[in-house]
Amino acid sequence: MKIWIYRAILLAAILVAWQLLAGRVISLFFISSPSLIAAKFWSILVDGTLATNMAVTTGEAVLGFVLGGGAGAAIGLVLGRSRQLAEILDPFIVAFYSLPKVALAPMFILWFGIGLQMRVMFTAIIVLFLVFLSTYTGVRNVSRELVTVFRLMGANERHLMRMVIIPSAFTWIFAGLRLSVPYALIGAIVAEILAGNTGLGYLVEHAAAEFDTAGVFAALAGVMILALALNLAVRLLERWFMPWRTVEEQREFAI
Repeated sequence: MKIWIYRAILLAAILVAWQLLAGRVISLFFISSPSLIAAKFWSILVDGTLATNMAVTTGEAVLGFVLGGGAGAAIGLVLGRSRQLAEILDPFIVAFYSLPKVALAPMFILWFGIGLQMRVMFTAIIVLFLVFLSTYTGVRNVSRELVTVFRLMGANERHLMRMVIIPSAFTWIFAGLRLSVPYALIGAIVAEILAGNTGLGYLVEHAAAEFDTAGVFAALAGVMILALALNLAVRLLERWFMPWRTVEEQREFAI
């Protein structure tokens, strides 16, 4: 409870300082003010603009997150269990991962057009590599002794994957998924800015084009709210798949 009180105090202090500085020390054109941003946020909330565009961005981010996360986890599990295949593909993976994903956006527009499919695929490719690297690392760090024990008990590769590899890698997989949430939003919003007429990214771009600083911050507030909601969803999913983590956390706080 104290943590939430401290957070509220910190947030209030930031907003008060911002309000006092805006228009007095720094021009409203550059940073607007919390009161103007709140008024703009309320305006787009009441007329349905925020909900409509947030729904679009949510759909793109969630679809890309699910596709990219699922593919990344699957590839990570396969390559994590096949050292030879991983060594063959390693330079190609590193080379592609090193590419700035924003630089690929024009190619995705060329391949998939400017509709929903392009934004989802662009988001998915960003998420894929983050989840893949986390999953691959988790699989490679599975206890060799535990794998050996299960093999001595007659377990085949399918049994190992189901009873040892996947449960042991869950922590790493969800770490990659949590890390991917903001990147999924980044992918969706960048795609909307480059090729879209709906979504929170479009709201940001449209407000910036009209030099509406309050509108830009109001749209960004919507992005932050959505990011917090998606993070919470991933954490709840993690607790559902790994209930023992909740017990461990409670013990840590108790100590």
